[in-house]
Amino acid sequence: MNSIPDSAGFTLSGGKIGVLVIHGFTGSPVTIRPWAEFLNKSGYTINAPCLPGHGSSWEELNETTWQDWFAEVEKSYLDLQEKCDRVFIAGFSMGAALALRLCQIRGAEVEGLIILNPAIHDRRFILKFTPVLKYFIPSVKKGPTDIAKPNPPKHSYGRIPLKALDSLRKFWKLVEKDLYLIDLPLMVAYSINDHAVDPENSTTIIDNVFSVDIREVIFEKSFHNVPLDYDAEQLSIESNLFIEDVLSGGLKRGTDFNERDLVDAEFDSIVSGLSLDQSSPTTYLDQLDQVEISEKFTAPNPKAIDLDNTQRITIALLGASFLYLISYLFLDFKIYGPWPAVLGFIASVATIIWRTARANDEFDDGASL
Repeated sequence: MNSIPDSAGFTLSGGKIGVLVIHGFTGSPVTIRPWAEFLNKSGYTINAPCLPGHGSSWEELNETTWQDWFAEVEKSYLDLQEKCDRVFIAGFSMGAALALRLCQIRGAEVEGLIILNPAIHDRRFILKFTPVLKYFIPSVKKGPTDIAKPNPPKHSYGRIPLKALDSLRKFWKLVEKDLYLIDLPLMVAYSINDHAVDPENSTTIIDNVFSVDIREVIFEKSFHNVPLDYDAEQLSIESNLFIEDVLSGGLKRGTDFNERDLVDAEFDSIVSGLSLDQSSPTTYLDQLDQVEISEKFTAPNPKAIDLDNTQRITIALLGASFLYLISYLFLDFKIYGPWPAVLGFIASVATIIWRTARANDEFDDGASL
């Protein structure tokens, strides 16, 4: 059962220029109907879907995620694209985040983007507990009214479902991270007295997109839901002017801007500094690494000595000379004196040195310089 009267999505036929208009979190197409109807009277074809879980009950919204909402937006966009030659996207609050994401993915197909009181983050500390609170508290009551004008129509839920809100917060992070992908002509409209969404969201978007032509529109009389508030006419007129300026070529994409060329050129210059020439197999950084490696201490790991027969005999002679010398010094064994031991020791050491050196000697005998 729908708790919001006249909350169904709608399509308004017009010319070959289409505008997809997206409502916000806990809201319904009621919130953007006056805006959409003005654009339709200006000659544009309008698609205004009702997002899953919206226009019925907050309990139903709590069973949906941002993937469900985005799927409906993309479906509605593709339907509009089949009818029209050129398409614009307009989004309000969470609908602005969905519009941004659609343009991050399909920006090359879209002519321009209009976002009204966009929500892509909420820095309040209490919201950090949403991932835990959603398991204990299904919903919380909304804050102050989002419309300054008296007696507004019923257009949204009176409570905020926390599971759905937690999904929205995850979606916000994704959208904010990829703002640099936006290079479309962009109109950012926001209220300075918005009680639902901090106007700092609009500043974040303006500072991080790659759009060249950004039109900033500020509302002083309205709260969050401008299409149902005092500045509804100003919003509609500014939106129509923006679309006309894009269609006439007065507003262009970021790809025509020299700053992007400068960024690309700077990147190319960095890449060109890296040597890809096979004749120079190492770069300066590689050489530094090699110097660092060469200066490191490497613990010796000598191989086992492999002795030939001559070396074994020599060692035996060295041992015998040592025993003879001991016998001469401590026993009554003085037949030839100490000389056999001395000569044997010298001959043994000389032979060992000679045999060891010659084994690894790679120099040619008698080689001239």
